[in-house]
Order: sequence, then C-alpha cells, then structure tokens
Amino acid sequence: MIPAKRYCLVTGAAGGIGRALVDIFADAGYGVIAIDLMKEIKGLRCLHYIQADLNLLADDCEYADQVMLRVRGFLGDRPLAALINNAAIQVMAPTALLNRNEWKKTLNVNLLAPFFLAQGFLDELMISKGVVVNISSIHAQHTKADFVAYSTSKAAISGLTRAMAVDLRGAVRVVCIEPAAIETQMLKDGFKGRDGDYKKLNELHPIGRIGKPDEVARLALMIVDGGINFLNGVSIRLDGGISARLMDPEY
Repeated sequence: MIPAKRYCLVTGAAGGIGRALVDIFADAGYGVIAIDLMKEIKGLRCLHYIQADLNLLADDCEYADQVMLRVRGFLGDRPLAALINNAAIQVMAPTALLNRNEWKKTLNVNLLAPFFLAQGFLDELMISKGVVVNISSIHAQHTKADFVAYSTSKAAISGLTRAMAVDLRGAVRVVCIEPAAIETQMLKDGFKGRDGDYKKLNELHPIGRIGKPDEVARLALMIVDGGINFLNGVSIRLDGGISARLMDPEY
C-alpha cells in the first residue's frame, strides 16, 4: 500500500457521523487514522485504527502519551493535516439526578480529550498548517430538558474553538460544526416505537428533514480542504434552519 500524502485523525469513528467522516476523507485521498472505544470496527475504511478510551485519555497522562505515540508511529515523518474531534457521549438526566461521574465523563470525552489531542499534536498540525475540526452540536446554543451535561460540554467546545483560534494566531486553524438532528442509528434508537415523533422531528426542520451524516462529513472536508483558509475560530450551524424557527404552539 502506498502511504497517503495527507493524514487526518478522526475520533468516534464507529458512529454514524464518524463512519461518514472516514469515508469522505478516504475518498478525498487522506490516510485516515481512526480512534474509537470499540475493539474492532468491521468495514471501516481507515488506513489505521486505534482502540482508545477518551475518558481515560483525559484523566491519565501516561495513557494519553501511549495513544499519541501510536498515532505518531502511523504518521512517521508525515505531518497531520487535520484532527477531527468527533467522539462524544450523551448523558440524559435532569439537574437533580445528574451524578458526579456522569458530569466528569461527559466533560472528559466531549471537551477535555479534544483539547488534549489538539495540544498533543500541535507540532504536527503546525508543520502542515493544519486544521482542528470540533464537532459540537445545536445544543451549544439551543437545548431542552435533561441535556444539562451534554449541552454544557458542547457549549464549552464551541467556546474552546474560538479561544484556541485566537491563541494559535493562525498557526493552526480551529473550526467548529454545530449539527442539529442527524440521521444516525443512535438517533433512530432513541425514537424506537415513536414513529410519529420521529416524523415530527423531521418536519420541524424548515428544510423538511433531519440531516445526514455525510453532510456533516462533507462540511468537515470543505473546512479542511476547501481552500477557504480565512475560515477560522467560528462555529458553523448545520441545522436545516431549525435554529431560526420560532416554535409556536401549532408546531
């Protein structure tokens, strides 16, 4: 196999958006290094795969160093063009019942691990004038009951995007995507037995449907490789127009 000229690192590769990211970047000629908690992912089109626990990576410096060393082993002397922080967990619990472990794990996976990965691969990203793409959520701006931990972590990573872009002064670009509902298996499982509610969720988006994983992935590729290097320090809402809609009782 001929080594790719450009490499990207994608976390959360097992999910619907993660798989789409791997496929889209592989199609664009990138050597994709994929990370996920799962031991093995069948059919994943990455060049290299690493099983890693981002919750542990955020807590344990030695473990984090081991994971990053494996990534560097796959990179060799080739620079890292993009880090795509896609992995996330979603704990649903009201304020009164949200426990410390749930809070900590949510922040570890959704916020701290993305920062430590960006920090850890900063030299590689600077060599390539690379890009960090953080996959946030519409919950960074608009949320609902029982999403306290998740929405807080997503608001934080959107804020981290702005802060890092300013701090890195253009040496590495940092851009965020805030998707609304995306058609993943996880979303469908959450609406199992509630076909009417799932249909209504689609209809609530002014475009008439929820988003598709490959739309998130194509936007990420555009950010990384679309020739728009002035795009930096911003969060792009990929939401089908739902954040613009005023929800009256008729809806």
